[in-house]
Amino acid sequence: MSDPVLIAAAALWGAVAGALLPRAAHRFSVPAGQPWRDRCPAEHPVRGWLGRARCGRCAAPEASYGPGVTPFAVVTALVCAALAAATGTRPELAVWLLLAPAGVLLAAVDFRVRRLPDPLTLPFAGAALVLLGAVALVPEHAGEWTTALLGALALGAGYFVLFLINPGGMGFGDVKLALGAGAVLGWYGWPTVMLGTFAGFLLGAVYGGALVVARRAGRKTAIPFGPFLIAGAFLGLLIGAYAA
Repeated sequence: MSDPVLIAAAALWGAVAGALLPRAAHRFSVPAGQPWRDRCPAEHPVRGWLGRARCGRCAAPEASYGPGVTPFAVVTALVCAALAAATGTRPELAVWLLLAPAGVLLAAVDFRVRRLPDPLTLPFAGAALVLLGAVALVPEHAGEWTTALLGALALGAGYFVLFLINPGGMGFGDVKLALGAGAVLGWYGWPTVMLGTFAGFLLGAVYGGALVVARRAGRKTAIPFGPFLIAGAFLGLLIGAYAA
């Protein structure tokens, strides 16, 4: 049975962590090939990566230069609460809660500019494997580090093949993100890897189909796939954690 206190604590952590993401989302949300933003629209320097996307030197109406705090805080809180409800008190929950804000940030940036920044994707994969390796040494965990590593390699290789086949439809950032997604899904075994992967493609297909039906995109219009890769991994992880 889920612990309400644990879920509430996870939600609080998610809200606090999510509230720190808007500035990073603004700075990372630039088209491929361009440097990360370091100034607000009024050309005042933006210092640091965490916190509100608000310039202290601009007048009140123009002070906010990026996404608001509330959406990030609410989404991250809900994600963390769901992970706590599914995982319970098992030690791997700490890993999921640490990685969740990065996943929300990656999804937001890719959705805005179709770019998955290397400073986020590669450390995400590395952190997932290192942290899960540490959790594998702790009693009462419910996964396997070996399958986490193999899951990262398998999903990364699969996405790399898709990138080679259709580089216009699958970016190399998705390949790097797949390493981290494969690691977290692989922790709970190969069925979870397959479930999370299928869920990502299904969500992407539904979104693309909805855009076509609404005449907001054509059949060959490229859409950001990172948010759906992350959402699929999240759903797979929830089911894998609950079933473990």
